[in-house]
Amino acid sequence: MTTQLPAAAAGQFLIGGDLAVNRLGYGAMRVTGKGIWGEPADLAQARATLARAPELGVNFIDTADSYGPYVSEDLIREALHPYRGMVIATKGGLVRHGPDIWKPLGRPEYLRQCVLMSLRRLGLERIDLWQLHRIDPQVPEAEQFEAIAEMHKEGLIRHVGLSEVGMAQIETAQKYFPVATVQNRYNLSDRQSEAVLDYCEQHAMGFIPWYPLAAGALTGPDSAAAQIARRLNITHGQLALAWLLKRSPVILPIPGTSQVAHLEQNVAAATVVLSDEDYAAVSAQAA
Repeated sequence: MTTQLPAAAAGQFLIGGDLAVNRLGYGAMRVTGKGIWGEPADLAQARATLARAPELGVNFIDTADSYGPYVSEDLIREALHPYRGMVIATKGGLVRHGPDIWKPLGRPEYLRQCVLMSLRRLGLERIDLWQLHRIDPQVPEAEQFEAIAEMHKEGLIRHVGLSEVGMAQIETAQKYFPVATVQNRYNLSDRQSEAVLDYCEQHAMGFIPWYPLAAGALTGPDSAAAQIARRLNITHGQLALAWLLKRSPVILPIPGTSQVAHLEQNVAAATVVLSDEDYAAVSAQAA
């Protein structure tokens, strides 16, 4: 197993059946200020973290136009363009009015603006994976999906993903375009999207769990997870990521950070091999 490019140890997944990425990616939400608003407190460290990712074998980076807003996409271009061998996924469909304030906006003209401006900020002619950040409940789903389908047909978007959706919404969207990925909250302590994950596995869709490091009370000092982490000499976060990678071959974890050392620690989780017994023990505790 390579130590030079540890992210490669996680194995690969083909997004949309033709876009190969190493399964352990990086989420670029945290290279922003408090409340995911404005520039990060340590701009140089954020840039260094982004630049370090491909050196560790990370070739899948997930961002969104609402992170900052725009800060994350701008920094990704500064640090990584022209993205040789990398897939930069982004999202649109949320507007920001201040720190920790997020509001869906799914008007077709706005979704088109999201895509066109992300293309400009990232320095791309086509977005490999563009995801609808949230379905706007105030706009008919058909209008949102039709707008995305049109951009997909135009070649502005290579593959389309959805975020925070259920199976019925995925199936509706599939009538307009192939759904390549689903990004829902999922981790050791929050498994409400279990059925959606199983659906994605059955249909060869990538499943991108956001907030992947959370484990909550499951890593208390006397817990099975804590005991396994101590025995394997790994952190609780590394155990959480290793568990996700073993849970399903379609899972693409995207842990985020703005610190180089934390990035290196997260990516090292790709080299952790959980035995079936340890995986079962952690899974039973999380159930």
